[in-house]
Amino acid sequence: MDVEDGTSGKMAYVFHELMMWHNAGTIQNITGFVEPTKHWENVDTKRRVHSLLAACGMLEKPQLVHVKAREATVEELARVHDISYIEKVQVRSLDPFNGQHMCGDETSFSPGGFKLACLAAGGTLEALKAIMEGQVSTGYVLCRPPGHHAERGEGAGFCIFNNVAVAAAAAREVYGLKRICIVDYDVHHGNGTQHIFEGDEHVLFISLHQDSNYPLHSGAVTEQGTGNGEGFTINCPLPPGSGTGAYTAAFERVVLPALEAFRPELVLVSSGFDASYADPLGAQILSSQDFRWMATQLKAVADRHCGGKVLAVHEGGYSEVYTPFCCLAVIEALAGTSSGVIDPFLHEVSNWGYQRLQSHQDAAISAAEQVVALFKSKMQA
Repeated sequence: MDVEDGTSGKMAYVFHELMMWHNAGTIQNITGFVEPTKHWENVDTKRRVHSLLAACGMLEKPQLVHVKAREATVEELARVHDISYIEKVQVRSLDPFNGQHMCGDETSFSPGGFKLACLAAGGTLEALKAIMEGQVSTGYVLCRPPGHHAERGEGAGFCIFNNVAVAAAAAREVYGLKRICIVDYDVHHGNGTQHIFEGDEHVLFISLHQDSNYPLHSGAVTEQGTGNGEGFTINCPLPPGSGTGAYTAAFERVVLPALEAFRPELVLVSSGFDASYADPLGAQILSSQDFRWMATQLKAVADRHCGGKVLAVHEGGYSEVYTPFCCLAVIEALAGTSSGVIDPFLHEVSNWGYQRLQSHQDAAISAAEQVVALFKSKMQA
């Protein structure tokens, strides 16, 4: 691991140019009259995040420790993925004659894509290592491709390998942690992460997502884990149109009480920004300040229970213009410093109607509260 001048209280930042070369192809359906256009999961949003960090001087802040990504090994991936699936991606990646390869629903990659997916997972592991060795307290991994939809045996939703799950498994097996929490605020349900850990009582998975967006009929409040992990999956599906009021209430009534009861030794975050008001793949109305507030709350929980250990891994977020400001807000919160950048769109979205908690949103959160009450009873027992 290559870490420059890392000390406790700082934030690891992982970025690798090769991850920006991941090519998911194009969106097109000739028979359905969908004219070819660039893929949702294209390089622009992530590159523009990194560009904003560079332009505003954030990358030069002493609080940021630049951690070099590496490729995850097959053995590291196999903690959460089937060997047969890993090998399938690897073999297809070696075929230079097919421009695009599929490895699951809505998941494609170009020749050489295996290496880039391994960099995303391996970069996440290097950030985890920096945190666990005390060189930093927090981390942000700006990676492509994303990961939280990837299942054990197949990719899904633009995700090849489940980066945050790879980190959680390493936290268990390499560092011996017994209480790992994954908070997923991406607008889409983290189906892959849930399924990988739904039988594991050592991993608490909490998801705030738009109800029945992607995958369809996934992430219902009734999905609460299986076997030894029953109760350790908490889903809070929110209605379309949810904004500051709904997400604040969901955090205060669902996420934070569950975390306090669990007393995590590590907080992992699937950090997707597609719940922003400008995103083309979601119907929520969050601002950069909402993401900043959520990150601040998670950091405060980690400060109380695990020495501030928070690792955020980039997932979705498809607004080329607005995603960078949302991601910057989270990075500032985790690094404990400010770039001085003022979100130029904040006044607009903050004053949209229906930002306050609505009655139908309150009902959805109340249903998840009942799950948290059962979880707290389980932890007390």
